[in-house]
Amino acid sequence: MIIKNGNVYCSDFNFRVKDLAIVDGVISSDYDTASSDGIVLDATDKYIIPGLVDIHSHGAKGHDFCDADINGLKEILRYEKSCGITSYCPTSMTYSFDILKDIFKTAIEIEEDTKFANIAGINMEGPFISFNKRGAQNEKYIQTPDIDMFRQLNRICDNKIKLITLAPEVEGSAEFIQALKDEVNISLGHTEANYDKAMNAFKLGANHVTHLCNAMPPFLHRDTGVFGAAADTPEAFVELICDGIHIHPSMIRTIFKIFGAERICLISDSMEATGMEDGEYQLGGQKVIKQGHYATLEDGTLAGSASNLFDCMKKAVEFGIPLEDAIRAATATPAASVGLYPHIGCLNEGSKADILILSNTLELEEVI
Repeated sequence: MIIKNGNVYCSDFNFRVKDLAIVDGVISSDYDTASSDGIVLDATDKYIIPGLVDIHSHGAKGHDFCDADINGLKEILRYEKSCGITSYCPTSMTYSFDILKDIFKTAIEIEEDTKFANIAGINMEGPFISFNKRGAQNEKYIQTPDIDMFRQLNRICDNKIKLITLAPEVEGSAEFIQALKDEVNISLGHTEANYDKAMNAFKLGANHVTHLCNAMPPFLHRDTGVFGAAADTPEAFVELICDGIHIHPSMIRTIFKIFGAERICLISDSMEATGMEDGEYQLGGQKVIKQGHYATLEDGTLAGSASNLFDCMKKAVEFGIPLEDAIRAATATPAASVGLYPHIGCLNEGSKADILILSNTLELEEVI
């Protein structure tokens, strides 16, 4: 296959009008072989970008990863692909070992299929979090960090866990980070940590922040908290829910100025109500009410989002983030944060040919 005359998002994170060759599902420089199947797409006046990479999402279309239902997970992956998300990390909630092991098993029972987004890994959000910053996490399953529990769960899912959320102020967190920093990306989140606690966790080996600004202390002038510690840690990635609800557009612009697109992972944090009509749904065994793009517990606590990553990327552009930066934060950066760049998240020679064709008004026209 050859895609001709498209405005292609290149490895320097800028657009250039060029042709793109695909051979056996991989970006190639061999145009002769690429043209041998006779498939040529004219992409004049179209944007050609990598498939999006959502590293933090709980579900969609009435299904949740934590349902531990293979068919439900397939429906989530089908929906994600239809929205331009070609790589996906199903994300768990705070549960016990016995519940999580059954959830994680489903992620290894789905073979890669062109009908679905590809499972890039598992994001384990909880249960090693702060009670007071639990957000929509179920309080009855919160526990202190357990190294053996993590390793058992990771073995059960063939070492697919790419991220784990940890509150660095809880007892045993330092030992957990030191023991596992070379086995999984450790993300600070659902935490009351001040700057010093967070900075110590980064120095020990944490390298990620779960939905920056949400479920953590605010960015204050006398104690900048996790936000300030992450800003002072150049190798740390930060997640950002850009649905227009979780974070004010002004803060979105500020975060891009401080961290840059090379460190920001746009995420959806979507739950099962995404892609569904308004009504009552579930998240982590708790009732969630969806009204428009709002998804909240009965007490009004935000319970994930009801947006997909493609919509979040477009929101970032609407809020004034340059298109090139918004795309990078939804493709290359999240792929890099879980160690999968440049296999995914870019259109380099040798990269997986996960490709989106967009109109010049950023409407999704085709997923390849």
